[in-house]
This record gives sequence, structure tokens and C-alpha cells, in this order.
Amino acid sequence: MSGGARARLFVAVDPPLAVREQLALWARTAAAARPTVAHPTLRLLDPDLLHLTLCFLGSRPVAEIMAIGSTLGECATQVGELQVGPPLWLPRARPRSLAVAIHDDAGELSRLHSAVTRAISEASTWEPERRRFRAHITVARTRGRTESGPDQPAQSFALPPTPQLRFNPHSLTLYRSWLSGEGASYEALATCDLPAWA
Repeated sequence: MSGGARARLFVAVDPPLAVREQLALWARTAAAARPTVAHPTLRLLDPDLLHLTLCFLGSRPVAEIMAIGSTLGECATQVGELQVGPPLWLPRARPRSLAVAIHDDAGELSRLHSAVTRAISEASTWEPERRRFRAHITVARTRGRTESGPDQPAQSFALPPTPQLRFNPHSLTLYRSWLSGEGASYEALATCDLPAWA
């Protein structure tokens, strides 16, 4: 294990504020639909915290931040219109968060994810996750343990339909995540504008 100061980092694109506010409103409606028995309490996330993670870097040496941040401009490409899809419980086996899927019909977001992953792994000692990229925005996290079993999954209660929203991401941001008993807060360390969609 390497010594020195470390930071919890991730790279994300941010939906427009209006989209984040509508997703936060949907999350409140979804939380209200949760039965009070056999389901974990949902901790709703503030609209300012909603984002679409491209790659989670985990705990990295602070000394790598500048190199990682400088890669953003190298891989910033156009991303077309994205669409909010159905709700997701993540991870599927033992859900700890409620999210909404994001559809990337043209594949530009997936290509941006690949470019960012490759650039950061070349500029640092970070090794990418091997699991498939699943575009989503987390809107709530569970509190406490799920009491559900195989016949009563945590995601078994009906959720309201997600809002029919479309948006274009405009920037790519390297964030530092600060954890506390109240949840996480995020500090933007480097930002790069994405080319405008013609």
C-alpha cells in the first residue's frame, strides 16, 4: 500500500439543473411509495449531488490529481442527446441505491467513457474496473439493512414511472468525494467543456 495523502475520486458528467430537480422530485415520490415493512429507508440525494459517473477511481494518491485532471481535455468528445430510462436498484443482488437508467442510443456516451478510462489509466497507476459500463444517475441510497429475502426482494415494491426527460451533457468533471456521517459531498477539481452538438 502506497503512503501519502489520498483522495476519493470519480469523473462524471452533470445533467442540467432542471433535469436534476425533476429527478429529485421523482425520487421523493418513489420514496413515498415504499412500504414501511421489510424495506430499507431511502436517503434522498440533493439535486446538486446528482451526476452521471463515467468512471469511479476510488482512493487515489493526491499526487495523481493534476495528471488525471489534465487528461479530461484530451478525451472530450461530443455527446448527443441522452434519455432518462426506467428505475434501477443497484447493485442488483443486494441493492444499496435507487437510480435511473440513462439511454445513450447513439453510443457517444459509451465512447466517452472508453476514452476517459483509457486516458486516466495511461496517466496514472489506476486500473479500470472490468465490469460493463452501465449509464445511470443515483437518486437515493438505502439506510440500514434490507430485511428482504429471496421471495421479498428490496426492489419488489412498485415504483412510479420515471419522468420522460432528455438532455445533452455539456461538461466533464473530475470530482473529489468527501464522506461524512451525513453522506457525501463533492468538490470539482477539474472541468472540461464538451464540444457542442451540431
